[in-house]
Amino acid sequence: MSIGKIKCLIICFLLMAHASYGQLPPGKLSKAHSHLEGKNNCKKCHSSNKKGIQTKCLKCHTEIDALIQQGRGYHASEDVSDKDCAICHKEHLGLNVELSKLDKNTFDHQLSGYNLEGKHATISCDACHNSKFRNSNISQKTSGNTFLGLENNCLNCHQDYHQKTLSSDCLSCHNQSAFKPATAFDHSQTNYSLIGKHKIVECINCHTIVEKNGNVFQQFAGIQHSNCTDCHIDVHNNKLGDDCRRCHSEFSFTDLAEITSFNHDTTAFPLKGMHQYVDCKACHVDKITKAINHNKCNNCHADYHQGQLAKQGINPNCGDCHTEEGFAPSIFTVDQHNQLNFPLEGAHLTTPCFACHKTEDGWNFAFPNNKCIQCHANVHEKILPEKYLVNDDCESCHSKERWSEITFDHKQTSYPLQGKHQEVACRNCHFIEKEGGVKQQFVGVTQQCLGCHTDVHFKQFVVEDKNDCERCHVQTSWSPEKFDHCTSRFVLEGKHTTLDCNKCHELTDGLTQNYRVYTFEDITCAKCH
Repeated sequence: MSIGKIKCLIICFLLMAHASYGQLPPGKLSKAHSHLEGKNNCKKCHSSNKKGIQTKCLKCHTEIDALIQQGRGYHASEDVSDKDCAICHKEHLGLNVELSKLDKNTFDHQLSGYNLEGKHATISCDACHNSKFRNSNISQKTSGNTFLGLENNCLNCHQDYHQKTLSSDCLSCHNQSAFKPATAFDHSQTNYSLIGKHKIVECINCHTIVEKNGNVFQQFAGIQHSNCTDCHIDVHNNKLGDDCRRCHSEFSFTDLAEITSFNHDTTAFPLKGMHQYVDCKACHVDKITKAINHNKCNNCHADYHQGQLAKQGINPNCGDCHTEEGFAPSIFTVDQHNQLNFPLEGAHLTTPCFACHKTEDGWNFAFPNNKCIQCHANVHEKILPEKYLVNDDCESCHSKERWSEITFDHKQTSYPLQGKHQEVACRNCHFIEKEGGVKQQFVGVTQQCLGCHTDVHFKQFVVEDKNDCERCHVQTSWSPEKFDHCTSRFVLEGKHTTLDCNKCHELTDGLTQNYRVYTFEDITCAKCH
């Protein structure tokens, strides 16, 4: 047999074998397609068109076709979009064959249109692909699990912690590695950009956690922030208005902005008088915002009186004596002084304060006692016997009305004052001009008339070395009321009784100091006649 015939026979055999194979029955269909068993149903899936099987598959599996048309899911990826379904999903291999042989360990999830990142890359497939999170039952599977029906937005699987108060695009703030912190969140993209100290404040300080709808809820939306007091306590109790930025900034509450004007009247300490001209830093030494005590003047001012006016260790209110208009003059009144243990009386009423309270060392208001010698010099010291100046009490002699008004009772002495002596100033007897000065003498003062009075008679009446004025004179007047001419050597009789004394008792003439002559050696008539 020729070679040509042999070749022809071989070709015919092959053609016959192929034809007979096409007529052989294939294997059983899977359970999912078992309702298509029988030779009359072959064309429901198969056709002569090269892509006939895939086209017919998608006519039944419309859920897959819809995803492909939308460009979603694994079947729309470049990896499988042009492939025949039968390449992956093989049929006629038996009733119990698994049509989707997906290797979960090697499957590239990015092909599904949802790349697994962070925590999502570490969890099992079933943790997401289950009926709990399946948004729609589009799969035609009647049993077993399916990978269809999930959406790729976060809230499809995760609870909306913000309860629809924020955007549903969770990835605009969070990432897939951890819910906290929200690393993608940028506060500057909100209508309240954080600057200064606000940048380091913990979120929870502004965004508090409460309970809402039975769940823990942290409020991020709807936080009032038009005024600082929406979050911060107004330590000024609205006395300074609600524009905190006029003085403060977000960078520091205590470092104030440069203030060109400030109305101190809005504070609890309105500036009056001299306080209006004081530099702020004189009172606010550390920081303007640091609270300072101002209830008492000595909170700022040194006690000028150095505790002299303190009672039981507590200083009185400076406002009792002084005003904010100036430290001087004092407004302390006489009535107030009279409430003290030294009421002002007499000449003290007209005495200026400094006469008593101003010394070389400064002002003094603390006196150990109320004795006169605290202010007045004791001019009688060591001169006047102590029994007349008990406890240095000047008022035993002097009056507060005036120094010259003496109230001393001379009856206490051995020389009670009588007559005109009661009208004589003490100085006339007790202050003696001597050696160009004045000397006081209260002890050893003679009680003889001539101790104070000049002997105008030039010793004409001395008897036994004693010149007793009181033989003729009385203390009520200088007139010689006690003199009786009848007791003299020359008794007045007749015309002599009516004669003026000076007719007989004439003044001397030509002497340095003339005097009237009362004593005569010659009392005969011829002496005068």
